[in-house]
This record gives sequence, C-alpha cells and structure tokens, in this order.
Amino acid sequence: MKVKKLNELDVSGKRVFIRADLNVPQDDAGNITEDTRIRASIPSIQYCLDQGAAVMVTSHLGRPTEGQLGADDSLTPVAVRLGQLINRPVRLINDWVDGGFEVKAGEVVLLENCRGNIGEKKNNEALARKMAALCDIYVNDAFGTAHRAEATTEGIARFAPVACAGMLMGAEIDALSKATENPARPLVAIVGGAKVSSKLTILRTLADKVDQLIVGGGIANTFLLASGKRIGESLAEPELVKEAQAIMDMMKARGAEVPLPVDVVVADEVSALARANRIPADEVGAHDRILDVGPKTAAKLADIIAHAGTIVWNGPVGVFEHAQFAGGTKMMASAIAHSEAFSIAGGGDTLAAIAKFHIAEDIGYISTGGGAFLEFLEGKTLPAIAALEERFDN
Repeated sequence: MKVKKLNELDVSGKRVFIRADLNVPQDDAGNITEDTRIRASIPSIQYCLDQGAAVMVTSHLGRPTEGQLGADDSLTPVAVRLGQLINRPVRLINDWVDGGFEVKAGEVVLLENCRGNIGEKKNNEALARKMAALCDIYVNDAFGTAHRAEATTEGIARFAPVACAGMLMGAEIDALSKATENPARPLVAIVGGAKVSSKLTILRTLADKVDQLIVGGGIANTFLLASGKRIGESLAEPELVKEAQAIMDMMKARGAEVPLPVDVVVADEVSALARANRIPADEVGAHDRILDVGPKTAAKLADIIAHAGTIVWNGPVGVFEHAQFAGGTKMMASAIAHSEAFSIAGGGDTLAAIAKFHIAEDIGYISTGGGAFLEFLEGKTLPAIAALEERFDN
C-alpha cells in the first residue's frame, strides 16, 4: 500500500490543508471531556508549523445538518483546546470554502465544522474542487473517517496539487498493513462483542486468514450454541448458528481453530451487584446468563496469545465493566501486554479495556478508527486511502 507521507515532503512556505479527526466528546455545557483525538492530530500540525507552512485544519464534530450549523456544532472549544496544547492562538474561520481569509506562514487556523458545508457527505465534486483550490498540499490525518467517501476525505484528495497521509494516518496504514499483509505467525484474532451479525463479515474474512480466532461476549455464546452447548438466557443470535458453524468449519479445514470456552462465569442479571458463579460450560442452567469466560478458559486463551506472532484485538470477552465479570478480559489483556508479538487493537470497548487495565504502553499499535479499523481488517477498500494511493505518483 503506497501513499505519499507528510513527513517525506517539504512543506516550507506551502499552504497545507489538514483533514483531522477532532470529533471529541463534550458535556452539556460544551466543555471537552476527553481530548485524545486533538492530541493525536498535533504531530502533523506541528511538523507543518515547524517548517513554516501556512496551516489550515478542519474536522467534523457531531452530526450537524448541512448548511445549518448551530452553536453546539461549532469547533470553537476545539480551537481553544488546540491552542492550549500547541501554545499559540488558533483562529476559527467561518464560511471558508470560497477562501477570502489569510493564513500566514507559521500560523495555524481551524476551519469551521466541515459537515456544515452543503455537499460534504455526498462528496460533491464542485465543493471538493473549491477546497482543493485553497491549498498546495492536502493532508488526510483522519483515519477514523477513511471508510467514508466525503468531500474532505476523498474528493479533495483527487483535486489538490499534492495529496498525502498525515503522521497519524500513515502510522495506521503501516500498522494495519503489518498485521494483515504479511503477518508474523501464528496470527491470532480476538473478536468480541454483542452480536455476530454486526461482525459477520470480519469473522468470515478472518476465518480465511488467521491461525486462531478467539470470540467473546454474545458472539461466543452464538458459537457455543452452534457447538451444541446450552447457554440459558445468555445474549446470542440463534438465527446465526449456521453461520457460526460455517466459520468453525472453515477454520477446521485449514487446520486452524476457534477455541470455545470450557468454563464460564454466569449470573442471573447484568449488574454491579449480581452474584457471579464459575461453572463448566456444560453446566449452564436454564436461567443463567454467561457474562465472562472462566479461569480455565482465560488461561487457555492467555497461552494462545503467549505463542502468537501477531495479535489483532477488537472487543472484550466479557462484561468487563463490572469487576466480577472482568477476569477473562483482564487476563487476556495482560497476556497481550506481556506477549512479544506485534499487537494492534481497535474499537471503543477495546480502548476502554486497555485504559481500565493500564496496558496502553504495551500494545504495539492502538488504532483510532472504529468502523475504519474493522473495514480495513475485512479487506474492504477504504475510499480515503484509495484516493491517496491513486495520487502516489502524481
């Protein structure tokens, strides 16, 4: 996968347009409650500033109606926080598509919420051409939106004089390529979550590639059903039992495996006060709910991870938000942290587990993209990355 990269370009004196992902959470008063995405955007911005470029940055925030930006949709709080982090003022520019504003060399400005522009989400060509005319170099640093073909993610990349990947985007592409194109073996994938249906495509894709496919949560319960086990009142999708069986058959035919739980942690409800019981997977009662894997299973999964060459992690194996159902995910997280394998992790619940168990520094790469991360692993073409690939030689 070949794309131009920002850190390989001379941007001195150039007008640089950066599409970042600054879609940060805010409280009811509009205060930013978590600024990881803003911090992640800084290396590309700082690189351009250090070289004396005139820097324009834009992002989406929330889900505004195109052409009708309200106060809650404004990037004003983001401009303030970005200014604090880079220790210089950051002006916010409204109505920027047609130009008419000035950016000096060594200055950075924030262009108001790009999803307020009519035609952004439908990737309007006229809009994309107008934005491309604002810059000498277009930089896509928003991997989290790479699976969407929008004017600031795909269209502008086709028309800007130069189009490249930013520091964050480049790192995402390198890490995901390392995990999927020629991975060190054994390749172990961990896919947790509530529903098989939401991750059916990725499960099928991985079943054709990985050496071990660890499933967790409601997904694992559906696989247990497919293997003939009783799961009581556990979350599952009985209508997808045949799909789960087909995935296990695919793996078996390749000499690979879907290691299913041999023991589980059950309760009669999902709550912080629920009483947890550890039982063999063969002894699940009619009213039991499986909420975590048991210690024998966790030890088995940890052993698989310990011998892996590459680990791809998306989703916990239990309801780790409650301490009595966190054991399986905690042991798995510890195993990944101590493994010598290259590990890449992505998805909201996965990132929450990494934060809870304090292992961020021990993960090879933590992806910032949720949907984009999954679609890349599924082997889908991500429009924003495809546009950068097309511009590699020109």
